[in-house]
Amino acid sequence: MGLNSRSGLAKRAIIVADDFGRSSSINRAVLRAYHRGILTCASLMVGGNAWTEAVEMARANPGLAVGLHLTLTDGRAIAPRLQLSRLVDHDGAFEKNPVWAGVKYFFCRSLRSELRCEITAQIQRFYETGLELDHINGHLNIHLHPTILPVILHSIRNGSCRFVRLTREPLGINLRRGKGALGYRLAHVAVFSCLSAWAKRILDRAGVSYTDRVFGLLQPGDMNSEFVSSLLRKLPTGSSEIYFHPEECKKGDNVDLRALLSPNVKAIVDSEEIELIRYSQL
Repeated sequence: MGLNSRSGLAKRAIIVADDFGRSSSINRAVLRAYHRGILTCASLMVGGNAWTEAVEMARANPGLAVGLHLTLTDGRAIAPRLQLSRLVDHDGAFEKNPVWAGVKYFFCRSLRSELRCEITAQIQRFYETGLELDHINGHLNIHLHPTILPVILHSIRNGSCRFVRLTREPLGINLRRGKGALGYRLAHVAVFSCLSAWAKRILDRAGVSYTDRVFGLLQPGDMNSEFVSSLLRKLPTGSSEIYFHPEECKKGDNVDLRALLSPNVKAIVDSEEIELIRYSQL
């Protein structure tokens, strides 16, 4: 259980949309899910193509909690290119493959100063928006990387952010209710169980809070209404983060957005007496 958690016997859920600011289609989906669905938070990509639009949307909707979606793979840097000669390619893009990026960030010590530069730049850009920093997580959960998490905590040690996603998803719950490649799910549980066990000690020492559990890691791009409904009916007591990747698509809304907007999902939230909160309410 995270520090300062008031979980008790209640069921409390933080409903998060990642990739806010990556594109206008994602931004529109986030607002729809906030106004017409169960969404409570969004995680902002400050280097996304539509990040300034996302900031304006957030300012116009102060009830939507916004955190930083730190991007160090599959995206573009915001620090000056000359300061990141090893970290990005000639177009300013990070390594697209998160596994290879993680290996490089761990073993290549020469990258560490550039990682610090970019992490600091992204956190500073968020501060400059004037939005309250509700939480920090990472694109593809890169924030739990052993090289990266200490830099994040150093950069926010003035207490401006007390909440970080601790990505640990109960395998048993997913196996009973989720679908998809079993090998993928088992591999991700193994990797993130180790990372989260290490990160928990680091976060506890730093006085940073987190939810009791997180859902979304094992169903990437397929947080469909059936799965979400089943999950909510059996949601454990305490605090849970459930994260999605909604986007408006030309051929119809994606499954994550449909789940967030589903009247049946909303009805289950009400019938199960699940309290929808933001991180700052932990």
